[in-house]
Amino acid sequence: MIPVSSLRVVLASASPRRRDLLTLVGITHTVQPADTDESLSWGELPEAYCERLSRAKAETIATADPDALVIGADTIVVIDDSVLGKPRDVGDAGRMLSILSGRSHTVMTAVAVAFKGKTVSAVETVDVTFRPIDADAIRSYVATGEPMDKAGAYGIQGYGATIVRRIDGDYFAVMGLSLIRLVALMAEVGVSYDFGR
Repeated sequence: MIPVSSLRVVLASASPRRRDLLTLVGITHTVQPADTDESLSWGELPEAYCERLSRAKAETIATADPDALVIGADTIVVIDDSVLGKPRDVGDAGRMLSILSGRSHTVMTAVAVAFKGKTVSAVETVDVTFRPIDADAIRSYVATGEPMDKAGAYGIQGYGATIVRRIDGDYFAVMGLSLIRLVALMAEVGVSYDFGR
């Protein structure tokens, strides 16, 4: 096994939350967002869609930099068989939050690792329940700007923590990167996590 601390690690995502999580566990990395088409294919199931995007991000960067360990990730929110990605605008953010208010939904975060020509991936699924939130609270939350770059229009690690009643599963997956999945996938490609050394 090759220790991750001895490798160049690239995060193929612009997400500041994912960057923060890698920093939290001591994985030194650079950020190089992948330019990929994030359109949902007709008939594509949410889990397959999420995993396909994470792999596409990782493989896009790995093709140009095969010696790096490249991490791709994608997070979606699913409710009533509909995928909620990032809101298009303020009105869309409010619409999403109204749908999620007082209900449970599923967060899917896919993680992909590409190294030396091999890509492995997995999806972490988490159930999240919101407290009821009225129109005034939704407007106030959207006005903070926090929902605008997040799947489902909320961030569990920010102001959005006040509207989440319950979470069943991996908190870090809801933030955007399942660390336990990441470490397991790194091991599959022969890379060990060495606790920030």
